[in-house]
Amino acid sequence: MASRLLRTFRKSVSLAIAAALVALTAACSSPATEGQQGGPVEIRFSWWGNAGRAELTTKAIAEFEAANPDIKVKPEFGDISGYFDKLATQVAANDAPDVITLGGAYPAEYANRGALLDLSKVEGQLDLSQLDQGALENGQVQGTQYGVSTGANALAIVVNPKVFEAAGVPLPHDGTWSWGDFAQTAADITAKSPRGTYGTATVLTHDSLDAFARQRGEALYTQDGELGLGKETVQEYFDFSLKLSETGAAPNASETVEKLNVSTEQTLMGMGQAGMMLTWSNSLTALSKASGAELQLMKLPGETPQAGIWLQSSQFYTISARSKHTEAAAKLVNFLVNNEAAAKIIQSDRGVPSNPAMRTAIQDLLTPQGKVEAGYIDGIGKMEFAPTFIGPTGSTAVSEITARINTDVLFKRLTPEKAAEQWLNESKAAIGK
Repeated sequence: MASRLLRTFRKSVSLAIAAALVALTAACSSPATEGQQGGPVEIRFSWWGNAGRAELTTKAIAEFEAANPDIKVKPEFGDISGYFDKLATQVAANDAPDVITLGGAYPAEYANRGALLDLSKVEGQLDLSQLDQGALENGQVQGTQYGVSTGANALAIVVNPKVFEAAGVPLPHDGTWSWGDFAQTAADITAKSPRGTYGTATVLTHDSLDAFARQRGEALYTQDGELGLGKETVQEYFDFSLKLSETGAAPNASETVEKLNVSTEQTLMGMGQAGMMLTWSNSLTALSKASGAELQLMKLPGETPQAGIWLQSSQFYTISARSKHTEAAAKLVNFLVNNEAAAKIIQSDRGVPSNPAMRTAIQDLLTPQGKVEAGYIDGIGKMEFAPTFIGPTGSTAVSEITARINTDVLFKRLTPEKAAEQWLNESKAAIGK
């Protein structure tokens, strides 16, 4: 989630419209505070995710309301496929939720457009002193704290050992395997499995393009907010994606498009019909529950001699700059990241907690899958990898550009070479470079 992350953020046209309206409304008035309002208040809290996340979050909200009887929290959630379009519309209409969950480059997008609160303004209600320094910095935009990390996350290959065993294919060694090994293993599984089961649940993602670049000494974005990878790397990425589909290692173009924005339960891995899936580590629990299998996490292929992986905040809690109840909103965020009751409910659903005390509090409560996630993050944290730079304004569009052009490659409307040229041109235009 990610992600998976997170994995896909899409459509920034509506976000651009929102920016213009945010600028106008921000110039006209300032939000009222609790002191001005007086009495009980209601705040809105938005997030994306499946039914399991909604259930956990609702329980955490109930604990918060019990501890803060003068604050009522109205939950707003939905699938990731429509979450960011809806949020952009809300921001444009000056109707954003008070507490907004964001991911990827969206904190920078919204902060640079005046839509997010500088969290130093609510430091009396929001204590960030206990968070890991790296997690704290992940929520900053040009040195200003706009987001609070929900927990650490990393890209991984989720593996279903049952599918490997049924196909008679041995599990790979993730300390040494290459992308070529990954492709061959996936093709072997597909060839030796029932129709509809694949070696890998997806072709490549926007996140794996970043990893591709980092393994080659490049990066998706530089510290200066420019593209940090060349045509050769982008072309290799599209070429590899096409080969996975052509060889049957991954689903064909039509099946891939059908599965682009489905829920966790509807993915091939979630349905027990894939041997491997490149996704975010905090997806393991949900995917395991959906598939009914004891899934595992493996490091990405191609991590030697240069690592492409990185630790990333799974999501961020942010507060709307237009909120009329910023102190109440800050109290909710503080509760979610610093309170043991909340930590014991949410556990690792939004990543391994960034507050060490919360990690300790949940350690004995974690499911076997949760412990695997925590162990994976701990191992990644000990690796040496290049720094990560948040995408510049306009970079949320690059994810959509990557998915769209990759689809054109899979349907053979573009060659990998032409796709690389188009990707670079469109991506540079999106970030204004």
